[in-house]
Amino acid sequence: MFAAVVTAVLSLLAWVWLTLCQGGFWRTDVRLPPRDGPAGGLREWPSVTVVVPARNEAGVLPVSLPSLLAQAYPGRVRVVLVDDNSDDGTAELARSLAGRHGGVPLEVVAPGEPEPGWTGKLWAVRHGVALARSEFVLLTDADIAHEPDSLAELVSAAVRADLDLVSLMARLRVVTAWERLVVPAFVYFFGQLYPFRWVNRPGSRTAACAGGCVLVRRAALERADAPASIRHAVIDDVALARAVKRSGGRIWLGLADRVHSVRPYPGLDELWRMVARSAYAQLRYRLSLLAATVLGLVLVYLTPPLATVAGALSGDRVLFGVGAATWLLMSATYLPMLRYYGRTPWYAPLLPFTAGLYLVMTVDSAVRHHRGRGAAWKGRTYSAPSGTT
Repeated sequence: MFAAVVTAVLSLLAWVWLTLCQGGFWRTDVRLPPRDGPAGGLREWPSVTVVVPARNEAGVLPVSLPSLLAQAYPGRVRVVLVDDNSDDGTAELARSLAGRHGGVPLEVVAPGEPEPGWTGKLWAVRHGVALARSEFVLLTDADIAHEPDSLAELVSAAVRADLDLVSLMARLRVVTAWERLVVPAFVYFFGQLYPFRWVNRPGSRTAACAGGCVLVRRAALERADAPASIRHAVIDDVALARAVKRSGGRIWLGLADRVHSVRPYPGLDELWRMVARSAYAQLRYRLSLLAATVLGLVLVYLTPPLATVAGALSGDRVLFGVGAATWLLMSATYLPMLRYYGRTPWYAPLLPFTAGLYLVMTVDSAVRHHRGRGAAWKGRTYSAPSGTT
Protein backbone atom coordinates (compact mmCIF):
# COMPACT_ATOMS: atom_id res chain seq x y z
CA MET A 1 0.00 0.00 0.00
CA PHE A 2 3.04 2.28 0.19
CA ALA A 3 2.74 3.28 -3.49
CA ALA A 4 -0.97 4.01 -3.01
CA VAL A 5 -0.26 6.25 -0.02
CA VAL A 6 2.49 8.12 -1.91
CA THR A 7 0.12 8.68 -4.86
CA ALA A 8 -2.62 9.92 -2.52
CA VAL A 9 -0.18 12.33 -0.84
CA LEU A 10 0.89 13.66 -4.25
CA SER A 11 -2.77 14.25 -5.09
CA LEU A 12 -3.26 16.13 -1.81
CA LEU A 13 -0.20 18.29 -2.46
CA ALA A 14 -1.50 19.01 -5.96
CA TRP A 15 -4.81 20.22 -4.55
CA VAL A 16 -3.14 22.37 -1.91
CA TRP A 17 -1.09 24.00 -4.66
CA LEU A 18 -4.09 24.45 -6.96
CA THR A 19 -6.17 25.97 -4.18
CA LEU A 20 -3.53 28.42 -3.00
CA CYS A 21 -1.45 29.15 -6.11
CA GLN A 22 -3.63 28.80 -9.22
CA GLY A 23 -5.01 32.32 -9.30
CA GLY A 24 -7.96 31.63 -7.02
CA PHE A 25 -9.58 29.82 -9.95
CA TRP A 26 -12.33 28.46 -7.72
CA ARG A 27 -13.66 31.90 -6.77
CA THR A 28 -16.70 33.27 -8.59
CA ASP A 29 -16.51 36.94 -7.63
CA VAL A 30 -14.87 38.21 -10.83
CA ARG A 31 -17.86 40.16 -12.16
CA LEU A 32 -18.44 43.40 -14.02
CA PRO A 33 -18.44 46.38 -11.66
CA PRO A 34 -21.89 47.92 -11.21
CA ARG A 35 -22.59 50.96 -13.33
CA ASP A 36 -22.59 54.29 -11.52
CA GLY A 37 -26.17 55.31 -12.23
CA PRO A 38 -28.10 55.07 -15.53
CA ALA A 39 -25.37 56.80 -17.50
CA GLY A 40 -22.67 54.48 -16.18
CA GLY A 41 -20.39 57.43 -15.53
CA LEU A 42 -19.92 58.16 -19.26
CA ARG A 43 -20.57 61.54 -20.83
CA GLU A 44 -20.46 60.18 -24.38
CA TRP A 45 -21.25 56.65 -25.42
CA PRO A 46 -19.13 55.15 -28.22
CA SER A 47 -20.76 53.51 -31.21
CA VAL A 48 -21.12 49.70 -31.24
CA THR A 49 -21.70 47.10 -33.95
CA VAL A 50 -23.08 43.79 -32.67
CA VAL A 51 -21.87 40.89 -34.85
CA VAL A 52 -23.79 37.61 -34.61
CA PRO A 53 -22.40 34.65 -36.60
CA ALA A 54 -25.25 32.20 -37.15
CA ARG A 55 -25.40 28.78 -38.77
CA ASN A 56 -28.70 26.90 -38.52
CA GLU A 57 -29.83 28.79 -35.43
CA ALA A 58 -33.57 29.02 -36.08
CA GLY A 59 -34.23 27.08 -32.89
CA VAL A 60 -32.68 29.68 -30.55
CA LEU A 61 -33.01 32.99 -32.44
CA PRO A 62 -36.58 33.71 -31.24
CA VAL A 63 -35.18 34.00 -27.71
CA SER A 64 -31.73 35.48 -28.30
CA LEU A 65 -32.16 37.98 -31.15
CA PRO A 66 -35.03 39.99 -29.61
CA SER A 67 -32.82 40.52 -26.54
CA LEU A 68 -30.23 42.25 -28.76
CA LEU A 69 -32.84 44.30 -30.58
CA ALA A 70 -34.17 45.48 -27.21
CA GLN A 71 -30.84 46.79 -25.89
CA ALA A 72 -31.27 50.06 -23.99
CA TYR A 73 -27.97 51.50 -25.14
CA PRO A 74 -27.55 55.31 -24.94
CA GLY A 75 -25.23 55.47 -27.95
CA ARG A 76 -25.43 54.43 -31.60
CA VAL A 77 -25.74 50.68 -32.11
CA ARG A 78 -26.76 48.24 -34.82
CA VAL A 79 -26.84 44.45 -35.16
CA VAL A 80 -25.25 42.54 -38.07
CA LEU A 81 -26.31 38.90 -38.28
CA VAL A 82 -23.99 36.93 -40.56
CA ASP A 83 -25.79 33.90 -41.98
CA ASP A 84 -23.20 31.15 -42.37
CA ASN A 85 -24.89 29.08 -45.11
CA SER A 86 -27.85 28.04 -42.99
CA ASP A 87 -30.45 25.73 -44.46
CA ASP A 88 -33.09 26.12 -41.74
CA GLY A 89 -34.33 29.62 -42.58
CA THR A 90 -32.09 31.43 -40.10
CA ALA A 91 -31.78 34.58 -42.24
CA GLU A 92 -35.49 34.82 -43.00
CA LEU A 93 -36.39 34.27 -39.36
CA ALA A 94 -33.98 37.00 -38.28
CA ARG A 95 -35.56 39.52 -40.64
CA SER A 96 -39.02 38.49 -39.48
CA LEU A 97 -38.06 38.93 -35.81
CA ALA A 98 -36.65 42.38 -36.54
CA GLY A 99 -39.84 43.39 -38.30
CA ARG A 100 -41.92 42.09 -35.42
CA HIS A 101 -39.90 43.48 -32.50
CA GLY A 102 -38.28 46.60 -33.97
CA GLY A 103 -35.71 48.32 -31.78
CA VAL A 104 -32.03 48.25 -32.70
CA PRO A 105 -31.52 48.20 -36.50
CA LEU A 106 -30.68 44.77 -37.95
CA GLU A 107 -28.73 43.91 -41.09
CA VAL A 108 -28.53 40.32 -42.34
CA VAL A 109 -25.64 39.34 -44.64
CA ALA A 110 -24.52 36.05 -46.18
CA PRO A 111 -20.81 35.82 -47.14
CA GLY A 112 -20.99 32.34 -48.69
CA GLU A 113 -18.81 29.33 -47.94
CA PRO A 114 -15.56 30.04 -46.08
CA GLU A 115 -12.32 30.17 -47.99
CA PRO A 116 -9.75 27.39 -47.37
CA GLY A 117 -8.02 27.79 -44.02
CA TRP A 118 -10.94 29.56 -42.33
CA THR A 119 -13.36 28.09 -39.83
CA GLY A 120 -16.98 28.90 -40.57
CA LYS A 121 -17.49 31.04 -37.48
CA LEU A 122 -14.39 33.16 -38.02
CA TRP A 123 -15.26 33.59 -41.70
CA ALA A 124 -18.62 34.96 -40.60
CA VAL A 125 -16.99 37.16 -37.96
CA ARG A 126 -14.59 38.52 -40.57
CA HIS A 127 -17.45 39.75 -42.72
CA GLY A 128 -19.36 41.17 -39.79
CA VAL A 129 -16.32 43.08 -38.53
CA ALA A 130 -15.63 44.37 -42.06
CA LEU A 131 -19.05 46.06 -41.99
CA ALA A 132 -18.40 47.73 -38.65
CA ARG A 133 -17.59 51.44 -38.66
CA SER A 134 -17.96 51.74 -34.91
CA GLU A 135 -15.47 52.14 -32.09
CA PHE A 136 -16.49 48.86 -30.47
CA VAL A 137 -17.63 45.49 -31.80
CA LEU A 138 -19.67 43.07 -29.70
CA LEU A 139 -19.12 39.49 -30.84
CA THR A 140 -21.94 37.38 -29.49
CA ASP A 141 -23.16 33.92 -30.43
CA ALA A 142 -26.65 33.29 -31.75
CA ASP A 143 -27.60 31.30 -28.65
CA ILE A 144 -26.77 34.11 -26.19
CA ALA A 145 -29.53 36.25 -24.67
CA HIS A 146 -28.74 39.62 -23.11
CA GLU A 147 -30.61 41.60 -20.49
CA PRO A 148 -31.60 45.07 -21.79
CA ASP A 149 -28.68 46.85 -20.10
CA SER A 150 -26.04 44.23 -20.90
CA LEU A 151 -24.37 46.19 -23.70
CA ALA A 152 -24.28 49.40 -21.68
CA GLU A 153 -22.63 47.55 -18.77
CA LEU A 154 -19.98 46.07 -21.06
CA VAL A 155 -19.15 49.38 -22.74
CA SER A 156 -19.13 51.26 -19.44
CA ALA A 157 -16.65 48.78 -17.98
CA ALA A 158 -14.41 48.91 -21.06
CA VAL A 159 -14.30 52.71 -21.24
CA ARG A 160 -13.91 53.37 -17.53
CA ALA A 161 -11.08 50.83 -17.13
CA ASP A 162 -9.53 51.59 -20.56
CA LEU A 163 -9.85 47.96 -21.66
CA ASP A 164 -9.48 46.73 -25.24
CA LEU A 165 -11.49 43.55 -24.71
CA VAL A 166 -14.17 42.72 -22.15
CA SER A 167 -15.66 39.24 -22.15
CA LEU A 168 -18.32 37.53 -20.05
CA MET A 169 -18.67 33.80 -19.56
CA ALA A 170 -22.39 33.54 -20.23
CA ARG A 171 -24.43 31.68 -17.63
CA LEU A 172 -25.12 28.36 -19.34
CA ARG A 173 -28.39 26.46 -19.12
CA VAL A 174 -28.71 23.94 -16.27
CA VAL A 175 -32.17 22.41 -16.58
CA THR A 176 -31.73 18.70 -17.33
CA ALA A 177 -29.95 16.24 -15.05
CA TRP A 178 -26.92 16.01 -17.37
CA GLU A 179 -26.70 19.80 -17.67
CA ARG A 180 -26.72 20.13 -13.88
CA LEU A 181 -23.94 17.55 -13.59
CA VAL A 182 -21.68 18.63 -16.47
CA VAL A 183 -22.16 22.36 -17.13
CA PRO A 184 -20.95 23.89 -13.82
CA ALA A 185 -17.90 21.62 -14.01
CA PHE A 186 -17.21 22.85 -17.55
CA VAL A 187 -16.93 26.45 -16.32
CA TYR A 188 -14.96 25.31 -13.25
CA PHE A 189 -12.42 23.46 -15.43
CA PHE A 190 -12.17 26.46 -17.77
CA GLY A 191 -11.36 28.69 -14.83
CA GLN A 192 -8.74 26.21 -13.65
CA LEU A 193 -7.03 26.31 -17.05
CA TYR A 194 -7.38 30.08 -17.41
CA PRO A 195 -7.73 31.69 -13.97
CA PHE A 196 -9.70 34.86 -14.50
CA ARG A 197 -7.45 36.91 -12.24
CA TRP A 198 -4.39 35.92 -14.27
CA VAL A 199 -6.22 36.71 -17.51
CA ASN A 200 -7.09 40.17 -16.20
CA ARG A 201 -3.56 40.97 -15.01
CA PRO A 202 -1.80 43.13 -17.66
CA GLY A 203 1.62 41.56 -17.12
CA SER A 204 0.38 37.96 -17.16
CA ARG A 205 0.85 35.69 -20.17
CA THR A 206 -2.49 33.97 -19.49
CA ALA A 207 -5.11 35.03 -22.03
CA ALA A 208 -8.64 33.82 -22.65
CA CYS A 209 -12.13 35.05 -23.31
CA ALA A 210 -15.57 33.49 -23.65
CA GLY A 211 -16.64 33.53 -27.29
CA GLY A 212 -20.34 33.93 -26.55
CA CYS A 213 -19.91 37.51 -25.36
CA VAL A 214 -16.84 39.55 -26.33
CA LEU A 215 -16.78 43.34 -26.54
CA VAL A 216 -13.62 44.49 -28.32
CA ARG A 217 -12.33 47.77 -29.68
CA ARG A 218 -12.15 47.74 -33.46
CA ALA A 219 -8.69 49.33 -33.23
CA ALA A 220 -7.54 46.39 -31.11
CA LEU A 221 -8.78 43.94 -33.74
CA GLU A 222 -6.83 45.85 -36.38
CA ARG A 223 -3.63 45.81 -34.29
CA ALA A 224 -3.99 42.07 -33.77
CA ASP A 225 -4.92 41.49 -37.44
CA ALA A 226 -7.95 39.59 -36.17
CA PRO A 227 -9.77 37.57 -37.16
CA ALA A 228 -7.44 36.87 -40.11
CA SER A 229 -4.49 35.99 -37.84
CA ILE A 230 -6.54 33.30 -36.07
CA ARG A 231 -8.66 32.19 -39.03
CA HIS A 232 -7.96 28.45 -38.53
CA ALA A 233 -8.56 28.40 -34.75
CA VAL A 234 -11.16 25.94 -33.50
CA ILE A 235 -10.96 27.44 -29.98
CA ASP A 236 -11.39 30.90 -31.43
CA ASP A 237 -12.16 32.75 -28.20
CA VAL A 238 -8.86 31.85 -26.51
CA ALA A 239 -7.01 32.55 -29.77
CA LEU A 240 -8.63 35.99 -30.06
CA ALA A 241 -7.73 36.91 -26.48
CA ARG A 242 -4.12 35.85 -27.03
CA ALA A 243 -3.88 37.85 -30.24
CA VAL A 244 -5.24 41.00 -28.59
CA LYS A 245 -3.05 40.63 -25.51
CA ARG A 246 0.09 39.89 -27.56
CA SER A 247 -0.49 43.05 -29.57
CA GLY A 248 -0.50 45.14 -26.38
CA GLY A 249 -4.21 45.15 -25.61
CA ARG A 250 -5.69 45.01 -22.12
CA ILE A 251 -8.27 42.28 -21.64
CA TRP A 252 -10.76 41.31 -18.95
CA LEU A 253 -12.79 38.13 -18.42
CA GLY A 254 -15.45 37.46 -15.80
CA LEU A 255 -18.62 35.59 -15.01
CA ALA A 256 -21.90 36.96 -16.30
CA ASP A 257 -24.92 37.99 -14.27
CA ARG A 258 -27.08 39.29 -17.13
CA VAL A 259 -25.94 37.27 -20.14
CA HIS A 260 -27.36 33.77 -20.62
CA SER A 261 -26.99 30.89 -23.05
CA VAL A 262 -30.34 29.57 -24.25
CA ARG A 263 -28.97 26.57 -26.12
CA PRO A 264 -30.31 23.31 -24.63
CA TYR A 265 -28.13 20.27 -24.03
CA PRO A 266 -30.86 17.84 -22.98
CA GLY A 267 -28.76 14.67 -23.05
CA LEU A 268 -25.22 13.49 -22.60
CA ASP A 269 -24.76 13.10 -26.38
CA GLU A 270 -25.09 16.84 -27.01
CA LEU A 271 -22.75 17.73 -24.15
CA TRP A 272 -20.28 15.09 -25.30
CA ARG A 273 -20.12 16.58 -28.79
CA MET A 274 -19.67 20.08 -27.38
CA VAL A 275 -16.61 19.02 -25.37
CA ALA A 276 -15.12 16.48 -27.78
CA ARG A 277 -15.13 18.83 -30.78
CA SER A 278 -12.40 21.03 -29.27
CA ALA A 279 -10.74 19.08 -26.45
CA TYR A 280 -7.90 17.70 -28.58
CA ALA A 281 -7.42 21.09 -30.23
CA GLN A 282 -6.92 22.50 -26.73
CA LEU A 283 -3.99 20.06 -26.44
CA ARG A 284 -2.60 21.32 -29.77
CA TYR A 285 -3.25 17.90 -31.32
CA ARG A 286 -0.27 16.37 -29.49
CA LEU A 287 -0.34 12.84 -28.12
CA SER A 288 2.27 13.76 -25.52
CA LEU A 289 -0.02 16.45 -24.08
CA LEU A 290 -2.95 14.04 -24.23
CA ALA A 291 -1.01 11.46 -22.21
CA ALA A 292 0.05 14.10 -19.68
CA THR A 293 -3.54 15.33 -19.39
CA VAL A 294 -4.90 11.84 -18.78
CA LEU A 295 -2.28 11.15 -16.09
CA GLY A 296 -2.93 14.55 -14.52
CA LEU A 297 -6.70 14.03 -14.39
CA VAL A 298 -6.25 10.59 -12.85
CA LEU A 299 -3.87 11.91 -10.19
CA VAL A 300 -5.79 15.08 -9.36
CA TYR A 301 -9.42 14.03 -9.69
CA LEU A 302 -9.71 10.24 -9.58
CA THR A 303 -7.06 9.37 -6.98
CA PRO A 304 -8.85 10.98 -3.97
CA PRO A 305 -12.07 8.89 -4.15
CA LEU A 306 -10.13 5.76 -5.13
CA ALA A 307 -7.77 6.23 -2.18
CA THR A 308 -10.70 6.84 0.17
CA VAL A 309 -12.48 3.66 -0.89
CA ALA A 310 -9.30 1.59 -0.93
CA GLY A 311 -8.33 2.83 2.53
CA ALA A 312 -11.77 2.06 3.92
CA LEU A 313 -11.81 -1.46 2.45
CA SER A 314 -8.25 -2.30 3.51
CA GLY A 315 -8.39 -0.64 6.90
CA ASP A 316 -5.45 1.60 6.05
CA ARG A 317 -6.23 4.73 8.08
CA VAL A 318 -3.47 6.80 6.49
CA LEU A 319 -4.65 6.08 2.96
CA PHE A 320 -8.26 6.68 3.93
CA GLY A 321 -7.46 9.93 5.75
CA VAL A 322 -5.33 11.40 2.96
CA GLY A 323 -7.84 10.40 0.29
CA ALA A 324 -10.82 11.75 2.24
CA ALA A 325 -9.04 15.03 3.08
CA THR A 326 -8.16 15.56 -0.59
CA TRP A 327 -11.68 14.71 -1.75
CA LEU A 328 -13.07 17.18 0.80
CA LEU A 329 -10.69 19.94 -0.32
CA MET A 330 -11.56 19.33 -3.98
CA SER A 331 -15.27 19.44 -3.20
CA ALA A 332 -14.87 22.66 -1.21
CA THR A 333 -13.28 24.43 -4.19
CA TYR A 334 -16.28 23.41 -6.32
CA LEU A 335 -18.92 24.84 -3.97
CA PRO A 336 -18.70 28.49 -5.19
CA MET A 337 -19.39 27.41 -8.77
CA LEU A 338 -22.33 25.28 -7.64
CA ARG A 339 -23.74 28.27 -5.74
CA TYR A 340 -23.29 30.46 -8.83
CA TYR A 341 -25.42 28.00 -10.79
CA GLY A 342 -27.93 27.55 -7.97
CA ARG A 343 -27.12 23.87 -7.53
CA THR A 344 -27.20 21.86 -4.31
CA PRO A 345 -23.85 21.26 -2.54
CA TRP A 346 -24.42 17.53 -2.90
CA TYR A 347 -23.08 17.78 -6.45
CA ALA A 348 -19.63 18.68 -5.08
CA PRO A 349 -18.53 15.11 -4.17
CA LEU A 350 -19.53 14.03 -7.69
CA LEU A 351 -16.81 16.19 -9.27
CA PRO A 352 -14.42 13.19 -9.71
CA PHE A 353 -17.13 11.37 -11.69
CA THR A 354 -17.66 14.41 -13.91
CA ALA A 355 -13.89 14.76 -14.36
CA GLY A 356 -13.79 11.13 -15.42
CA LEU A 357 -16.40 11.91 -18.07
CA TYR A 358 -14.29 14.80 -19.34
CA LEU A 359 -11.25 12.52 -19.44
CA VAL A 360 -13.08 10.05 -21.69
CA MET A 361 -14.45 12.90 -23.83
CA THR A 362 -10.90 14.21 -24.31
CA VAL A 363 -9.60 10.80 -25.36
CA ASP A 364 -12.56 10.43 -27.73
CA SER A 365 -11.72 13.84 -29.21
CA ALA A 366 -8.21 12.57 -30.03
CA VAL A 367 -9.57 9.33 -31.47
CA ARG A 368 -11.96 11.24 -33.74
CA HIS A 369 -9.13 13.44 -34.96
CA HIS A 370 -6.84 10.53 -35.81
CA ARG A 371 -9.71 8.80 -37.61
CA GLY A 372 -10.02 11.84 -39.86
CA ARG A 373 -13.16 13.28 -38.32
CA GLY A 374 -11.40 16.17 -36.59
CA ALA A 375 -13.42 18.88 -34.89
CA ALA A 376 -16.92 18.32 -36.28
CA TRP A 377 -19.59 20.96 -35.74
CA LYS A 378 -22.82 21.64 -37.63
CA GLY A 379 -21.87 19.67 -40.70
CA ARG A 380 -18.26 20.85 -40.97
CA THR A 381 -15.09 19.05 -39.94
CA TYR A 382 -11.85 20.91 -39.24
CA SER A 383 -8.49 19.18 -39.31
CA ALA A 384 -5.42 20.32 -37.39
CA PRO A 385 -3.51 23.24 -38.94
CA SER A 386 -0.27 22.14 -40.62
CA GLY A 387 2.67 21.91 -38.26
CA THR A 388 0.64 21.19 -35.11
CA THR A 389 0.81 17.40 -35.12
